[in-house]
Amino acid sequence: MNFLSLFIAASIPVLKVLLITALGSYLALPHINILGPDARKYLNEVTFYVFNPALVSSNLAETITYHSMVKMWFMPFNILITFVVGSLFGWIVIQLTNPPPHLRGLILGCCSAGNLGNIFLIILPAVCKEKGSPFGASDVCTTYGLAYASLSMAIGAIFLWSFVYNIVRVSSRRPAADPRFNDLPISARCSEASLIEEPLIHNQSLDDDDDSSQKLLVLEDDEVIFSSEAKHEVSAAVRIRTFIESLNLKALFAPSTTGAIAGFVIGLIPQLRNLLIGADAPLRVIDDSAALLGDGAIPTVTLIVGGNLLRGLRGSDSELKKSIVVGIVFVRYVALPLTGILIVRGAANFGWVGTDPLYLFVLLLQFAVPPAMNIGTITQLFGAGEAECSVIMLWTYALASVSLTLWSTFFMWLVG
Repeated sequence: MNFLSLFIAASIPVLKVLLITALGSYLALPHINILGPDARKYLNEVTFYVFNPALVSSNLAETITYHSMVKMWFMPFNILITFVVGSLFGWIVIQLTNPPPHLRGLILGCCSAGNLGNIFLIILPAVCKEKGSPFGASDVCTTYGLAYASLSMAIGAIFLWSFVYNIVRVSSRRPAADPRFNDLPISARCSEASLIEEPLIHNQSLDDDDDSSQKLLVLEDDEVIFSSEAKHEVSAAVRIRTFIESLNLKALFAPSTTGAIAGFVIGLIPQLRNLLIGADAPLRVIDDSAALLGDGAIPTVTLIVGGNLLRGLRGSDSELKKSIVVGIVFVRYVALPLTGILIVRGAANFGWVGTDPLYLFVLLLQFAVPPAMNIGTITQLFGAGEAECSVIMLWTYALASVSLTLWSTFFMWLVG
């Protein structure tokens, strides 16, 4: 198959994303003001609590079975590798650029978390429909492609909302002495102050003592330091309870993670699957309703990204160094794809990933996608690094139109 056919097949899905993103930017223009800051904030919350969980759960329930899980067992490990290797590269970027503390979580998130869901649901069906596609019959390719995209989206959502969510949450905390602290909403200021100033554990024997060395000190990163005398009085059970509380399990089970768990349960348990999935299922209306809600996730998130990119174009209130953007772009579009080729080719040589070219293409593409769109949602939830995230998304998604097309073309040639 010639290079031009592969290039056209790879470029069409990317153009679709760019068109919707451009529409989002247009709607966010001041003289249009349909997708202004408040509208994007509310849409973010609707996407976070409704659209994303519905999309993940419905796609997983419909496409994931025990047989497909056995076939795709390597994909969760592949996604984990993208997060681990991306985090290592992100740490290197932080060491080289020395960014402000509240941006370090954003940098790690952009380097580690790729767009493993929405962009695959757009790219794979579009690639399957192209005449130059090397993946065989269009209908078979689309069916398997949706299964791969659904699992990628679910596993990616679990890692995103358990790892990136928490590192952005921790890095976004600002002490009251920080002048930026006054820019936060009153409720956020109160919660941040309580996290820094209040003892995490109240011990009567400690509170009654005037010696400050008996107190517990709580650091900004949830680490608890005990004085030399207090260490002997605090039991192991109290320390374990403190550690468990600092894990923020409520944040770990974000709505998208809960939706992924529900989708796995429905898809893998035959009784529930027969009850909810299929044209003859008695409760199919539930799955149909979830799928209907989920269909709004991809265009909504893409429009929001377009609106946020407009802020990135202006560059207002941004403390972002150019070296940080260059570092993230290099990690996402050079270092990670090259690492992915080594890992996937190595796994293929050991016989861990089979010979399905579409499956191999998806595994390789997971290393070459731009940062996850929901990183913007996370920064808006905490009100930290929004302007900087907009600038990063602007450049990474602008360059993705070239990088993703070229890497997709190369990957299709490699597995074809």
